[in-house]
Formats: sequence, structure tokens, C-alpha cells
Amino acid sequence: MPRVLKIGHRGAAGHAPENTLAAVQKGIALGVDFVEIDVRRTADGALVALHDSTVNRTTNGKGRVDALSLRKLRAFDAGQGERIPTVEEVLTSAAGHAGLMLELKVAGVAHLTVQAVHKVDFPSPVIYASFLHDELAQVRAVEPDAALMVLFGRLPRAPVAYAMAYRPAYVGLRHDRANRRLVDAFHNDNVLVWVYTANSLTDIRRALSFGVDGVISNFPDRIPNS
Repeated sequence: MPRVLKIGHRGAAGHAPENTLAAVQKGIALGVDFVEIDVRRTADGALVALHDSTVNRTTNGKGRVDALSLRKLRAFDAGQGERIPTVEEVLTSAAGHAGLMLELKVAGVAHLTVQAVHKVDFPSPVIYASFLHDELAQVRAVEPDAALMVLFGRLPRAPVAYAMAYRPAYVGLRHDRANRRLVDAFHNDNVLVWVYTANSLTDIRRALSFGVDGVISNFPDRIPNS
């Protein structure tokens, strides 16, 4: 059986403050194949690693990310003394150690994100992922050979046909909505299937039983090596 890839969710969010450099480094220390981070843009156009539209939950600050400057964001504590990193800092931190899955959380960041990857000359694999599928089309327009992941929450009526319109290398499915039939259908079109966010051993084992290619987890150390 092919080895299932380990993907650290928001770095390794079960072990360190999510989307921080500490979480990225923890994921790498745990032997992940890929680190997943979320990409948003500040009021002054900087790309940062942050999941929510506001800083309220994950920092000691308040406000919308797109209404705050990078300088103001950097003043907040993101947990255990960590700061909100820029995407460029994450790329530099992970370079040569793990691949990166960059989840585009808002419209209009595709081109800037591709530019950031090129600026760092990131040597490891990069996957551009999003629930905003038009954003993936924008990535494809500026980076024709980019590896794309179509993320699904609620599945459309014909998920395989829908996804194939974006020519993805990967799809991301909710772990509790994946099944063997769906995984096999994507495999028949040479699309690799990752599931998110499987944290318990029960959920991880269930996903593995469907023949998925990768598991995204806050606890990537729980994913078996084979």
C-alpha cells in the first residue's frame, strides 16, 4: 500500500499556536510531508498566515485582518509569545524541510501568493488550495503548472466532474464526508485525495480505510507511517 502523506494542519495546531512559526517548526519536527497554512491579506497588502477573518480568537488583539496593518498585527500575541507570521516567513522557515499547502482564504491573493513562493525560491513542493475555486483559476492563470487542490465542504452533485474543470492534482474532502466510492472515483481521474481535519485515531483510521493519499491533522504524529 502506498504511504499516506502526513499534513500538519495550521502547522501542527494540536501542539503549538496555530499558523505560527512555532507550529510550522513543530510540524517539521514531527516529520510531516507538508505543512498547511492559511493565507490572508492585511490592510496594507501583506500576506499573513491566519485562519479567521479577525484576530479575536487566536491573538490578544481585536479587529479584522483586512482592516489592520501588518505592523499592528505583529504587535499581537498569537499564543506563547508567538507573532502572526508573514507567508514569506513561513516559506523561509519550511524551505528544504517540508512541502507547503497554502490555503487561500480570501479572493484576490492568488497572484501575490505565487509571487511570494517565487521570491523565496521555495525548493519543496507547493500546493495551492482553496474553497474559493475561482481563486484556483487565478493561480492557474499566472502559474500554469501549479499543483492545485480543490477543497470541498458541502459536495456538489457531481463532485468529480466539478473538480476536473480546474485541472487539480488534489482534492480535499472533509474526513466525515469521504467514502471509498468517492475516493476511487477521483483516483480513476488521477486526482489524489486528502482529507481534513482528522484528529482522533478513529477518524484517521477510518480515512485510511478508504484509500486516501493524505491526512490533514492537528496531530500529524498520530498518522501511521505506513
